[in-house]
Amino acid sequence: MNLILFGPPGAGKGTQSALLIERLNIQQISTGDLFRAAIKNKTELGTKAKEFLDAGKLVPDSITNGLVEEILRKLNGKRFVLDGFPRNVDQAAALEKLLETLHLKIDKTLFLEVPMELLLNRLAGRRVCKNCGTTYHVQAKPPHNAGVCDVCDGEVLQRPDDKEEVIRTRLEAYDKSTRPLKDYYKAAGQFIEIDGTGSTDAVFERMTKAMQVKC
Repeated sequence: MNLILFGPPGAGKGTQSALLIERLNIQQISTGDLFRAAIKNKTELGTKAKEFLDAGKLVPDSITNGLVEEILRKLNGKRFVLDGFPRNVDQAAALEKLLETLHLKIDKTLFLEVPMELLLNRLAGRRVCKNCGTTYHVQAKPPHNAGVCDVCDGEVLQRPDDKEEVIRTRLEAYDKSTRPLKDYYKAAGQFIEIDGTGSTDAVFERMTKAMQVKC
């Protein structure tokens, strides 16, 4: 089946997407990955996206939608999960039209619901290696030696956007922009809310049960 998986920063979308890819043999479509790949390959859309990102601005929907269209046209029938896209109702409407053109459809839209305080704990406790990007958490997954990466011995730091005051602003903005999107998919009869708390396997089990599939 084709899926949309969305939820606030820190909800675990990336982790659950990885499990879906591994256990259901489907293709992940993440706009962040698409931006990075397009910029690295210096495609026309990638060059345009880079201009906005370098200026600290949001990438316009037209560019984001174009990148998603490019990858959907290359899937050749393989099932997919859209990770964190669409992010607003305009993107959702554009996606619906695109899928109709490509004779595709979304089977389930899953939203990972996690309380604000837990999200704050997850994100504020996150640490990242300055060199290789390996991710840690001060409580759940600290490096063996404080401040030193287990993989490359690089310096492990807290990113500026992972500070609590910044995170709270990000989460509030996300909630405001996502609320209409929830209503959009509820009206379409596709919306399923998933409890995103607990272990990775527990969340995945809830997802597959809601999807009515076995892994």
